[in-house]
Formats: sequence, structure tokens, C-alpha cells
Amino acid sequence: MNGDYNLRTHYCTDVTEAKIGDTVTVAGWVNSRRDHGGIIFIDLRDKSGLVQLVADPSDCKDVLTVAETVRDEFVLIATGIVRARGEGLENPNLKTGKIEIVLKNLVIENKSKPMPFDINDEKVNDEIKLRNRFLELRSTKSFNIFQLRSKAAIQARNTLDELGFLDVETPILTKSTPEGARDYLVPSRVHPGEFYALPQSPQLFKQLLMVAGFDKYFQIAKCFRDEDLRADRQPEFTQIDVEMSFCNQDDVIAVAEKLIYDVFTKCGKTIPSTFKRMKYSDAMENYGCDKPDLRFEMPLVDVIDIFANSTNEIFAEIAKDKKNNRIKALKCKNGDNIFSKRQMKGFEDYVRKFGAKGLGYFQMKEDGLKGPLTKFFSESDLEEIIKATQLEVGDVVFFGAGSKKVVWDYMGRFRLFLAAEMDIIPKDAFEFLWVVDFPMFEVEDGRTKALHHPFTMPKSLEDTSDLEAIESIAYDIVLNGTELGGGSIRIHKEEIQSKVFELMGISKEEAKEKFGFLLDALQYGAPSHGGFALGLDRMIMLLAGTDSIRDVIAFPKTQKAQCLLTQAPSSVDDEQLKELGIRLRKTVSDI
Repeated sequence: MNGDYNLRTHYCTDVTEAKIGDTVTVAGWVNSRRDHGGIIFIDLRDKSGLVQLVADPSDCKDVLTVAETVRDEFVLIATGIVRARGEGLENPNLKTGKIEIVLKNLVIENKSKPMPFDINDEKVNDEIKLRNRFLELRSTKSFNIFQLRSKAAIQARNTLDELGFLDVETPILTKSTPEGARDYLVPSRVHPGEFYALPQSPQLFKQLLMVAGFDKYFQIAKCFRDEDLRADRQPEFTQIDVEMSFCNQDDVIAVAEKLIYDVFTKCGKTIPSTFKRMKYSDAMENYGCDKPDLRFEMPLVDVIDIFANSTNEIFAEIAKDKKNNRIKALKCKNGDNIFSKRQMKGFEDYVRKFGAKGLGYFQMKEDGLKGPLTKFFSESDLEEIIKATQLEVGDVVFFGAGSKKVVWDYMGRFRLFLAAEMDIIPKDAFEFLWVVDFPMFEVEDGRTKALHHPFTMPKSLEDTSDLEAIESIAYDIVLNGTELGGGSIRIHKEEIQSKVFELMGISKEEAKEKFGFLLDALQYGAPSHGGFALGLDRMIMLLAGTDSIRDVIAFPKTQKAQCLLTQAPSSVDDEQLKELGIRLRKTVSDI
């Protein structure tokens, strides 16, 4: 039907039993259409959910004529009278399952081509969904995720506002500085040959705001990193960024815990108001990583002293260097009854992918430890292994040996792998953990770099003989084995910042060129300050219970950093390049 029609009076799920007898107008998309011998039923969908429309020729023949042409995903505006559904025809799965709307007027506002996929089918190829992301976003799952995201962001703003934090926007076009990942560069037209960088974080600007006396700052900030992507990474992402003055680590952690508690509570989750803490060194030694998943047990156990007595030359040699090497045991409770010998031998293939030379194991039988490695140990040493790992009959214990960083990495991964294989990770649990006392520096290939970033306050620089032994006042917040965010107390004295740059091999000239504005600012009465940033995308991913960060970003990129919807990145015309003073080199395929 054409002609005048009312604007929407109700969302679909607002039409309840209380509206029976009322005339209402709803609008939305056709979720499904069913023709029952001359009476047509249409499930209409809007952001709130579904309501059933009835086109009955006994009520209005003109409506039936229109309804016969309706197809899935057509946009409709429908006016009718609310009535109760017939006895036995109610749908308990719908909020509106006890009523229906008998149509008096039906307008096809817009037609739709046949859909390239079912919007509620989660098994559809990701590429198809991303090319048609605006259609995937019509799904109930997607809407619920973005409703959750909006609720979380609003609560974050409200909490920080109540705590006296000021919302300040910092620049998107800024200076390229080494912060650990590659920058996205933006050429300047008015300064030929020079480039802006998109910010990896607002780090330096928020520190400058503390120097400016703003005292408490926050921002829900867009950040950009040109790095290889994983399920929990995107080239552009959003973080809740916070900084405060005249504070210590406990002050900052208290604000972060209040913020997280308020957001999760607002989103219907029950979590504690304060979280456990663990030293970085303990996390690495006991779980093999700095973001341990504490939803299940299975800690790594150090057995290097026991293996030092082994007659196996490889183990004995590794055990000689206790500073740089590790031999770790991982108990798998009841593993002997869960996994076959073939499976356990196959686990070696898994850890080899992460640098392991091999993977040993013992089975705990009624008459003691069994396995190919037992011949290298005395009975007393085997008893020590049983005691150290608290083995019971039916358990299996696996061993990793080698350089500490490699062993930590593959045994930490193997712990998660086994837990997933055994299906012992609670799905609905939220286990928060603060990892504290991070090393200030890490040395790789003779190059010193900051483990967090170079603006983190070291606990002391009096002894610099072993840079990796220097601790910093840095802290990460971990949720279910995922790094949710982190922060630190910052360096607020120019002489300490310059010393850190020096230890990292950054010359005074380079420091002046890249960070001169910060070094200058620190000489004008900079207060002590610190802060943190929480990954909003990761937080929503965990709140929504989805496996990919792409699900919680409206228009995400692929693992190759492409937007399949808009076909970005794309080439630009020669005139634009000429204005920017850029000439592209020909590739082999162009010649």
C-alpha cells in the first residue's frame, strides 16, 4: 500500500500484552515470511527483537496484496491492532510470543536483493561476512555486542568523571617515536618529505598534561600500530587511557579496579572489587608467561636441582647453568587415563613449534614412575620428583629443558594446550590478576630495549651491571590469560629519563630529536605521575564471550590489515602523489 502512513510508535518488543487492543506502528526488516493458505505471517525485526505481523484478507484485502510481494530483508512500516495469539500458538522463545499485530496498513519502504548469506549463520566464510559487514551487523549477536560496548564505554566515562578525571582529546597527527611497534606514517603536503605518525598511544601527551597541572586525565582513545595481526589485535584499536598526578602504584591500581568493577557490574557480570597480584618473576617461573590464565591450576614446577643428578648428559649439562637455563615439570592430573602413549608422544610435535628440543614425560603407576627417562635417575631422585610435583596414581608429568626464555614460552603454551585438550577451563569464570614488578629492560641480540616503554620509572639505577635485573614500577592487568591493559609510574625527572635513554643506547642527539619536547617539559616542575590504559576492544571481547576482536569492532580489518568492505588500503591517483612529493618505485610485476 502506498500513501500516508504513521511514523513508528513502538519498537517491536515494546508491543506486549499490555497493548492488546491498541493500534501501533512498527518498522524494521523482514526476518521471515510464511504463507498459510491465504493468510501471511511476517516476523518483523528491529534492534529490539521480533514481532509477528498477520496479513489476513478478512481484515484488509489491500494489506494481503502487499504482503504477497514481501521477501526477506525488505524494509517495512506496518500499522495494525495488537491481539493475543490463539491458544497453543504462543511462542515462548520470543518476548512478543503471546501477541501479534493484525495489519491495517503495510508499506514496503525499501526492497532488498537476495541476501548473500544468512545473517544469523556464524559458520559463513569470514571474507564473505567482512565484504558485507553492514549486513552481518544486522544479526542479533552483533547488535547485542555493540549494545554491550556502548554500555561499557558510557559507564567508563561516568566512573572516571565521578572520580574527578578530565576528558581531554590528544592529537591523532603526531610525531613518530619508537614505542615498540611500527608507526603508520602520514605524508605532509605542506612540508614535503616530512611525515606525521598516527599515535600508538597518547602516552607522551598525557604525561605533558600532568606537567600542565591537569592532575587527572582520561580519554577513550583511538590508537594505531602497524604490526602483524592476531585474533586479539587490529591495526587500529581503542583504549581507555588514564593518567593521574601525585600518586603511587596502589593509587593507580585502585582507580583501575574501580573502573573495571563498575563496567563489568553494569554489564551484568559478578566480579570481585579487588584483584590478586603476582610478581612478574613468579608469573614466568610458575606459568611460563606474564599473562597467566588462573581459571585452572597446573603450575610449572622447577626441578632443575633434581635433574642435575641425572646420568643423562643433556639434562646434567643444562642444569649446570641455573641462571640462564630451566628444567620445568608440568603435572597433568589423571593424564595417564586421558591420553594414550601415542598422544603424549605427539605433544612433542606441538612444543617443537615453539623452540623445544623435545618433551619428556613420566607416568605415575601403582608401583611408581614409569617411562623412558626413569633409567637416568636414582630411586631417591624419582621420589623427589613425585614429591615436588605432588603426583598421584594416574597422573602424568611432562618436562621441558633448555634456555629459560624458550622453556618458559613453550611450557606456558603447553599448559594452555593441555587444559584446552582436557576441557578443564571454566567458560563463565572471570579471573583477574595484576602482574607487577616487571623488569625495566630486556636485552635481545645485544640490543637493550624497555620491556614496557622507556618512560616507565625504574625502581633504582644505582647498579646497572645487569640491566635485566633492574625492576620497574610497572603493572599489567590480566583477565583469563589475556592482557587487558597495563601501566606504570612514569619518570618525572629529566636526569632519570636521560639515563634510561643512555642505557638503551639512545644518544643525546637522538633523544633530543625524538623526545626533546618531553625532556624539556620534565625540567619545568613535572609532578610525580602514573597511569594505565585498558584495551576497550579486548574488554568487550571477553565480556561478550567471543573469540575474535573483529566481532567487537564495527568495521574491522583482516589479518592482512585490509578492509574488505571499502577495499582499503587502495592506490591513489598520480596527482595526489605529486602534491605530496611522493613517487612510487616500480615493482617487479610492473616491469
